[in-house]
Amino acid sequence: MHKHLALARALAALLISLALAACTPANQPTSSPAPAAVADLSRAAPEAVGLSSERLERLSAAMQGLVDEGRLAGITTLIARHGKVAHFGTFGAQDRETGKPMAEETIFRIYSMTKPITSVALMLLYEEGLFRLSDPVEKYIPEFKDLPVAVGEDENGIVTEPADHPMTIRELMSHTAGLSYGIFSESPVDKLYREAEILHPDSTLREMIEDLAAIPLRQQPGTIWHYSVAVDVQGYLVEVLSGQPFDAFLKERIFDPLGMNDTSFWVPPEKADRFAQVYVYGEDGALKLPGDEPLRDRDYLSPVNFLSGGGGLVSTTMDYARFSQMLLNGGELDGVRLLAPSTVELMHRDQTPKGVPEFSPGQGFGLNFAVVKDPVEADSVSKGEYYWGGAAGTWFWIDPAEDLIFVGMIQQFGENRPDVRSLSRRLTYQAIVGER
Repeated sequence: MHKHLALARALAALLISLALAACTPANQPTSSPAPAAVADLSRAAPEAVGLSSERLERLSAAMQGLVDEGRLAGITTLIARHGKVAHFGTFGAQDRETGKPMAEETIFRIYSMTKPITSVALMLLYEEGLFRLSDPVEKYIPEFKDLPVAVGEDENGIVTEPADHPMTIRELMSHTAGLSYGIFSESPVDKLYREAEILHPDSTLREMIEDLAAIPLRQQPGTIWHYSVAVDVQGYLVEVLSGQPFDAFLKERIFDPLGMNDTSFWVPPEKADRFAQVYVYGEDGALKLPGDEPLRDRDYLSPVNFLSGGGGLVSTTMDYARFSQMLLNGGELDGVRLLAPSTVELMHRDQTPKGVPEFSPGQGFGLNFAVVKDPVEADSVSKGEYYWGGAAGTWFWIDPAEDLIFVGMIQQFGENRPDVRSLSRRLTYQAIVGER
């Protein structure tokens, strides 16, 4: 009897082991699943991440065509999907006069693509519990206490009324705080911005705050989306909250941890030969070197006093791709975590106050990013895409739905600049042929 019982137990054990083996793929260890691919921006064949090499040639051909037609001097384009760089194109010249070709290591003025970096800096301090998004800005910048709001003009000057509430940090980070830029609209307040030379490269962040404290708000906080110096104010807020100069904070907390070794407020002498020339368009539509045009430019080859969180940085295509991939990864890159996934999600969620018209059809605005809410209305592809661009034509977007980032760099000012941003988006998505 005991022999029969032992035989039955042995047979049962054999059947169980066979059943388990049938559920396990061949040559696959049973202890744990295979690790997911690391999103480290190493190079990969397009087909390995669901892109078509043949279709990506359309993007390359279009970019080269813009150079050949003389519409752009030089371009870089980078696409990463599933954390791997599947396309990195360089086209044309970094400097047409010297004939130096565009390169992966070329350094660009990124202007307003500085803004998302400033957002990350501020949200690092948010995660440390140093402020709430609903806090009034005047709690940390007392110079902004009781700022009046312009409502008109009479023979004595600007007519004002009290603000119905103090601007909040959330409003500051979504361009709804009541501030302006002085260059994108005409109003009595914008005129005062120009007269005060807000954002002058020889001034400081502290002097900017003092100047702004003497100028009324352009509109009531929380009423409209209006592009403004708000992100430069955020740079000063980083200094107040951290106790560090803004540039030192960025280097210590963002650039060094992410390996963004070429991102800074200026280009040192040993890197000057990698700095792209900026161009404008002449009356005949042809590219030319800047002359007396009032560009948003400065001497980037020496340190600058004004550490502009809204538009002061230079960077490379790969540096900005590393920054973008960190965000797409939920705040982490190469084992270095800057932010929690919940914080990154908060940053690209629409933050505009209720009742404020959309930033653009189908689009809202997060914490220094535009956010696609309705791809049809926005003439885009994926809901949840977030993006921004720079004054000299640089552009990027992050698409969580397709697990994709795109970074593009040019250095051209002027109305004749081709719509390379829209073109590159269409030619990127038509190359996606694999599953998400």
